[in-house]
Amino acid sequence: MFPQTAPEPRKNVFQKITQFLSLEKNVTALLLMVILIGIGEWMADRFMPLYIQALGGSLEIIGVLSGMKNLMGALYSFPAAYLSERLGYKRSLIVFNIIALVGYSIVIVFQSWAAVLVGAFFYLAWSSVSLPATMSLISSNLPNQKRTMGVSMVSITKRLPKALGPIIGGALIGAYGQLKGIRYAFMVAFVFGMIALVVQQIMIKEEPAKSNGTPLSNPFAMFKFITPDLRNLLISDTIIRFCEQIPDMLVVMWVVELNHISELEFGFLSAVEMATAMLVYIPVAYLADRSSKKPFVLMTFGFFTLFPLVLLFSHNLPMLILAFIVRGLKEFGEPTRKALILDLAPEDHKAAVFGVYYLIRDSIVSLAAFGGVFLWAIRPEINLLAAFGFGVVGTIYFALFGRDLGPAKIREGA
Repeated sequence: MFPQTAPEPRKNVFQKITQFLSLEKNVTALLLMVILIGIGEWMADRFMPLYIQALGGSLEIIGVLSGMKNLMGALYSFPAAYLSERLGYKRSLIVFNIIALVGYSIVIVFQSWAAVLVGAFFYLAWSSVSLPATMSLISSNLPNQKRTMGVSMVSITKRLPKALGPIIGGALIGAYGQLKGIRYAFMVAFVFGMIALVVQQIMIKEEPAKSNGTPLSNPFAMFKFITPDLRNLLISDTIIRFCEQIPDMLVVMWVVELNHISELEFGFLSAVEMATAMLVYIPVAYLADRSSKKPFVLMTFGFFTLFPLVLLFSHNLPMLILAFIVRGLKEFGEPTRKALILDLAPEDHKAAVFGVYYLIRDSIVSLAAFGGVFLWAIRPEINLLAAFGFGVVGTIYFALFGRDLGPAKIREGA
């Protein structure tokens, strides 16, 4: 009789699912934290133009807030990347969560549009400041060929609060009015942020770095990691974000004020958008990790371009549902785009590259958010057509000059 080797232990269904979805322990803890903070943030975020108007703010103040969202994201991403390199992802995420809590506190205590702008300087920056640490956590805990799936799971989890938050926020506004309803939403956001702090402290464990790289002593050294291939992605992505941000915060006014759809119905439209995005994330991530990423990013840019054009012709609920489905499809290859940044970045400075990438992109895109309100003041239709034009240019640029490494090089750890 020949000796028999012991068979490898078979994985149960749950283990297979968690492995397929890249739900490593630290990643799972990160997803729980994203849900807690995200629900709080998105209960109020989509309704901020209405809230500012209720507080006596003008269209120009809404434009300032819209521009701030991008500009703050840019300015925060630079020190956030540096802190992620120096402190590690666990401690840096805790710092960024505390920053958001400060912002919520300001808006809860002081009820004026000026307080909204001051508070937004803190709480609206969480997604941007946490991004370098989030990407560092994923790259440290997942192999190269699973990164798109890991980024996709974070993206899916972020969209769950974006789907639920506006519905809850719309219900609160319907029950208590715009002023009290949104203020109560910020109170819930503060409580969820505190719970997220506890989750971070207990569940997330810092892993030793997989590379021999050392933290950067000079934060400005991060700029040297923008390679020509990454630069082409950055240029096209920046142009596409003009398409997104020119109408972004004003969409709620198109729906609620110009087409007389209720705040709660707008919340359900946001849920349709996020449900659409979540349905496509996993299959796209599975395919993108095994093939070229460029086609998926290109399709994403195409959906970015289509949304303002479809919205332009949407004046009833059925057409608005179609428009928000298109808006959800613009997330088709967003995780793939982030994974492509990881692929094109040096292995030992992923957080640094994300920080400088978003610093450059969002600093420029903030001009679109500021300018969008002036186009809206002329005519909302001009705002949407201008956004569509930028989308066409950005999509064509990436089709001509965009590039990725291909699946073979990714598996080799290029």
